[in-house]
Amino acid sequence: MALLADPDAPTEIAQRMARALPDRLAERSGQGRRFHVEVVSEPFTAGTEDPPTLMRRISDRAGAETWDVVVALTDLPLHSHGRELVVELSQAHGSALLSLPPLGGLRLQRRARRAVEEAVLSLVGPRATGNGGTPRDQPPAGSFVGRLAPVRPGPVGEEESVDLRYVAGGPRGHLRVLLGMVRANRPWRLLPGLSKALAAALATGAIATVNSTIWSLASSLSVPRLVIAMVGSVALMLGWLIVDAHLWHRSAEGTPEARRRAALYNASTVVTVGIGVLVCYVGLMVIALVWALFILNDQVFASMTRTPLQATEYWTLSWFVASVATVGGALGSSLESDEAIRAAAYSKREQERRHMLQDDHADQLSK
Repeated sequence: MALLADPDAPTEIAQRMARALPDRLAERSGQGRRFHVEVVSEPFTAGTEDPPTLMRRISDRAGAETWDVVVALTDLPLHSHGRELVVELSQAHGSALLSLPPLGGLRLQRRARRAVEEAVLSLVGPRATGNGGTPRDQPPAGSFVGRLAPVRPGPVGEEESVDLRYVAGGPRGHLRVLLGMVRANRPWRLLPGLSKALAAALATGAIATVNSTIWSLASSLSVPRLVIAMVGSVALMLGWLIVDAHLWHRSAEGTPEARRRAALYNASTVVTVGIGVLVCYVGLMVIALVWALFILNDQVFASMTRTPLQATEYWTLSWFVASVATVGGALGSSLESDEAIRAAAYSKREQERRHMLQDDHADQLSK
């Protein structure tokens, strides 16, 4: 069998699970079967996010090789009949398509391994049939659904080549899809990816720390005002990055499904960039504190602010300086290219998807 994985995170997940997957499958199948797992990394989702098209690609890829079973993994959110798709299985072709975002943002490796195991066992096992000997339209709510709740069976049309389909349902399912999309974007990469914005923030913070006006302001600000300054600076940088780099997704279609999908993409963008900015803020606060401990003189500080330099003053100053530096970082982000910001904020698959949407929109405008 083969694990066909999109590059980046899906490939890493497939490679990690492939080490123990053969033994686990052999133990769970209970029929003396032996499994050999091959990991193939290639962008099988390039240019489309349509599940039927992807299933045809997977089946054609399997037909060109000697694979008995192939499970494809992608970190793109997929949709089927207005629902978030988790997995599709075709026993006739021995293939399955697994979308990682509906598995959530926590314990993804473990959940992905369970999903792959259930998919493989379903593909190599006997096909469920109804009383008349024909394939059942809906699978029983077995271990697949139980282990991956709130995953549930999805509708399958008679004309479709897919035998079984599972989708994410309910508010909890939508939340897990959102968290999975955020995890796929890896928000912690935003900080090192915005080198110019970070340089501007550090320079602003270094200058603000030795500014006597900033000392006086920080000493006079109450905790609620410091919180307002923090929230305002984070919101400013968040909004600046999204607007300046054109990260906001606008759907060209006016259908409710398209609007819901656009809202999901925009929510993942806000959460992804927001987490990255918060990490940046905390880092700036720590750096400002260390810089203040090294550079400030208690006599000079007391003469300027009429307040003795104590632990509280160090914390309030570093807190306020982090807010000032974050604003400077927002301005410095204007020096970054849109491509650099997208590369820092999105996964490889999400970047390709947005680039494809931009090309389609440009083609529509040119017609």
